[in-house]
Amino acid sequence: MFGVERTRTLLGPADPARTAEVGPPLVSARELIDRVGATAMVAQRPRVRPTRRLVLTAGTLAVAAGAVAVLQPFGGTTPDTPESAPGTVLVPVAYQFDADPPAAGPQLRLLAEKIKDAGYDHQSGRYMYHHTKLWGDPVITSADGRHHVAFASETKIWQAADGTGNQASLQLEAQYPDQESRDYWQRESAARPAATGTPAPSVIPLPPRELRPPSAVPSELRELLKVEHGAGAASKEVSTLYGRYVVPRVTRAAVLRVLADVPGYRWRGQVTDRAGRNGVAVTFDDREHDAQSLLIFDPETGELLAHERLTLSPVRISSYKVILDTAWTDRVG
Repeated sequence: MFGVERTRTLLGPADPARTAEVGPPLVSARELIDRVGATAMVAQRPRVRPTRRLVLTAGTLAVAAGAVAVLQPFGGTTPDTPESAPGTVLVPVAYQFDADPPAAGPQLRLLAEKIKDAGYDHQSGRYMYHHTKLWGDPVITSADGRHHVAFASETKIWQAADGTGNQASLQLEAQYPDQESRDYWQRESAARPAATGTPAPSVIPLPPRELRPPSAVPSELRELLKVEHGAGAASKEVSTLYGRYVVPRVTRAAVLRVLADVPGYRWRGQVTDRAGRNGVAVTFDDREHDAQSLLIFDPETGELLAHERLTLSPVRISSYKVILDTAWTDRVG
């Protein structure tokens, strides 16, 4: 298993998280893998793709986006296995402009000019609240590398400016990127008994960490979003930004203008996200890595609704993040 330092050395200046402060993991990568392997009741031990997102999840997301506990259920019970809760096959979001989409710059600038206040622009409170749903971190892969499964999860975070607060996570059903993967894991699941053991607590206190509000100054925002590394890195950083902060209107508009100047984004027009909300979307195709980044924005407020990663050949979901709610509050759940 790759360590953080080895991963950063290999990626070098192309690492979009090279300046991130990585704390000690709340759950080790090995323990995370073992839990999913046991829960999925796999006949032969699955191979976990050694991707960067798995390597860094335990340390980085625990104090940033708060998604480390994606495998921990509320209430302290063992989640259903794929055999008793088959889960769903994920379908890519349908684009208004699927073939030959136009460059996204003009539409992003137009959106930046017309966005309105979000509900939280009129709120106040000590804590930034985020409710997200995620899938694809980690992804469990069969020994032949063909079949994949991951558990969806919901995470709620209450975090103050000093980083302290609470994170609560709920494991949901298994989901699959294609029907062949679903069929494979259903066949294999019957060969092993249900998982046992004591799950980790569902509510985790967050350690102190300074969180500086994002700047609306274009030069500073370009640096924060790592646009020098391209649209793929910028997409990831936009997702992190909206999952960590309550972003004010002036900064939301600045984000859209910065993205408008990043080469490679294509306008996909009107879409419906995985929570059933209307949005507008842009994508970036990273042909070198056979990947596509998708960002979905609220057409009224400019908020980020969702961020997804897809493979291009064949086209299927690699990971998704849906931001279900964002607010200011004085209460910690």
